[in-house]
Amino acid sequence: MTESRLEPIVAPGAIEVRGARVHNLRDIDVDVPLGRLVAIAGVSGSGKSSLAMGVLYAEGSRRYIEALSTYTRRRMSHATRAAVGSVRHVPAALALRQRPGVPSVRSTLGTSTELLNVLRVLYSRLGSHVCPNGHRLDPTIDVAADLDLTCPVCGAVFTPPGAESLAFNSDGACPTCSGTGIVRDIDDASLVPDPSKSIDDGAVAPWGLFGLSVMPQVVAEFGVRTDIPYRDLTEDERHIVLDGPPEKREIRVPSKTGKLFDLNFTYRSARQAVSEAMKGATSEKGLARVGRFITSQTCPSCHGSRLSEAARSTHVDGIDLAAASSKTLDEVLDWVAGLPPTLPADMRSMADLIGSQFAEMGRRLVQLGLGYLALDRASSTLSTGERQRVQLARAVRNETTGVLYVLDEPSIGLHPANIDGLAGIMRDLLAGGNSVVLVDHDVQVLREADWMIEIGPGSGAAGGTVIGQGTIAEIAANPRSLIGGFLVESEPIRVRDRAAETEVFANGSIRLRTSPIHTVHGLDAAFPTGRLTAVTGMSGSGKTTLVLESLVPALAAAHADEPLPAHVTSLDAAGVTRADLVDATPIGTNVRSTVATYSGVLDDLRRAFAALPAAQERGTKAGDFSYNTGSLRCPRCEGTGQVVLDVQFLPDVDIACPDCGGSRYGPAAAEFRLPVSGGERSLPELLAVTVAEAVDLLADLPRPRKKLQTLVELGLGYLTLGEDTPALSGGEAQRLKLATELGRTHTGTLFVFDEPSVGLHPLDTRVLLGVLDRLLATGATVIVIEHDLDVIANADHVIDLGPGGGTAGGRIVAIGTPEQIAAHAESVTGRYLGTVLA
Repeated sequence: MTESRLEPIVAPGAIEVRGARVHNLRDIDVDVPLGRLVAIAGVSGSGKSSLAMGVLYAEGSRRYIEALSTYTRRRMSHATRAAVGSVRHVPAALALRQRPGVPSVRSTLGTSTELLNVLRVLYSRLGSHVCPNGHRLDPTIDVAADLDLTCPVCGAVFTPPGAESLAFNSDGACPTCSGTGIVRDIDDASLVPDPSKSIDDGAVAPWGLFGLSVMPQVVAEFGVRTDIPYRDLTEDERHIVLDGPPEKREIRVPSKTGKLFDLNFTYRSARQAVSEAMKGATSEKGLARVGRFITSQTCPSCHGSRLSEAARSTHVDGIDLAAASSKTLDEVLDWVAGLPPTLPADMRSMADLIGSQFAEMGRRLVQLGLGYLALDRASSTLSTGERQRVQLARAVRNETTGVLYVLDEPSIGLHPANIDGLAGIMRDLLAGGNSVVLVDHDVQVLREADWMIEIGPGSGAAGGTVIGQGTIAEIAANPRSLIGGFLVESEPIRVRDRAAETEVFANGSIRLRTSPIHTVHGLDAAFPTGRLTAVTGMSGSGKTTLVLESLVPALAAAHADEPLPAHVTSLDAAGVTRADLVDATPIGTNVRSTVATYSGVLDDLRRAFAALPAAQERGTKAGDFSYNTGSLRCPRCEGTGQVVLDVQFLPDVDIACPDCGGSRYGPAAAEFRLPVSGGERSLPELLAVTVAEAVDLLADLPRPRKKLQTLVELGLGYLTLGEDTPALSGGEAQRLKLATELGRTHTGTLFVFDEPSVGLHPLDTRVLLGVLDRLLATGATVIVIEHDLDVIANADHVIDLGPGGGTAGGRIVAIGTPEQIAAHAESVTGRYLGTVLA
């Protein structure tokens, strides 16, 4: 018998992308090495994310899902086919997005990381349980053997609680709050905010909001007087308004023609109207409408722990599960590691096993700088960067192989000290036989890459080509590269004239003093007016508490002549009367919000088109040129530019409207043409051009041209006028929000930026610093909460908090110029800042 031999299989070494045309990619061909850490770099809007997310992730995830059964596919959302000639050798792909979804009210750090699962097992197996008569038993190995326990005091035989009995999302939920830790009630004062009004005049607020306009007539049938001030009603009448029974009453309702109809309506009291609206509210807008009538407070039964009394009765090392969950990750890791010696000898091996699993899972999160977070911290209160790092830690723990991980700006929210932990996790993914592609701007992260693909050279239509690919050394040596000089530190970092050390406080200062709050100590901070101050420190060190929870609300309260926040002991505003927070939250919630509408340019254009002779002849007004409500909007997509296709067994697909081609307007809009530089353009044609192109085209329209020129100066010239604002990056959103502020006088105004460098290429960071200088020139004071070393190095003044996060931080470690911070022995930020300044 001949011995058979298996021929060695040569695995493909790269993903081969040919003819990629997603968004602004210009038919590019590129090979992406497999089994390597590949970075995709480029200026904002160059096409980096189009290649990473729009091609690699889209094709990797789509092909994997299409291999599943039709039944399964119908229940999964996935990307549509990418606009690309071909993609070969792409593995199944997972994406860690820049903006992970906001978790539900039932999610905590412990549940999202699954650390709480292990902690519940630890309590069920190693705990000191209580018998039905309240007697506490010592820990015993019998629990792990699934044996019933017998109380040595009263003889009661009982089954000890399992892990599910200790879960606040299951059997262990507090019955009062159903495991949310919060109880909500209807605020009676909000139901009738103005008792001087009569019911007929709208005294009962919920009836006016929830489509219950006939309720005043219905309540009158119960004998309630509706034509006198609510405060003059009797107690019985008020009870009917607030809590009357849902009984039917017949009332007369007029039709549009004035004819009266007798109809039966079921009465909805003010409280019932709010309760029903709360149950039916699914959208953010709907919840906001109901929220004005609702008060929330910590559950009085479980004190916010979410756990029932029975679930809290089991103890380990003298504390219950609620107390263990309230510990920070750093604290609970130390506590779990110290448990085995406290247990009987026959239980220590089991304790070691559970403890080692807990430690392995927690170690990744600590590496990513999350050790300061408590396990019971609600996931919805985590920052975007924190949620993304939780995702990343879970991805490594899954121990996949052969998967393509696409990471969209994983450095967001990371202090330079945590970049090493991020790099370690990405290397672990590679060691498991996976491939990693990351889109990022942080040079500290980019230097970790084995291979780099640089997209550019510009943004929008000026980008979309491959300007370089290779190792970091090869990119740095490439004369076309825009990132290379930053990778090898040959590019200058200081690009603005900072105030001299002796002149930093020459214009005065804002002085703030606080008492301890959260894990932050009492602080005494001075912010120089008319200067650029950077507030720095590790994640969780107290930056947000100092600036966003103390300084900003304190200034707002002082301006409104209201009491300062309880933890703010004093404020000397130094003539600053207004605080303007410019954050990176998305602009708008749907595709109806565009660059043209947000900037106000569309209003100017609509007026210009309405002034055309052709429009005046036909009686076409400015409102007709609105793609949201005007008569010229496309009737098929109703001005959204998109339609949804029902593809039966596949998920619904959004495509450009076939009738208008995504322009949002019907054919009649093309008949109105505005004279512009070099010819004429219709409104749909103008919305398709970039901001920079529109500046030249609208030379004869000074009002919109000035607004557009400001956007160009903000580095946003590559955006099209019709671009959806919810899809903009955080940095783009921040700069667009600033557009209306430039050019005004801002004496007495404080601008606060929360990580303005998010999503910015080092060259774009220079543009940002130029924008901040322009604000300072108008008399403003600027504070940035920042991790980016380039921004910090250009600040006039730095306030560094720490030295660590959580209980290891919360105090001001160092203040002064960037050089003084770099020279401070205790400043973690200073260690990294020193290398940049050098």
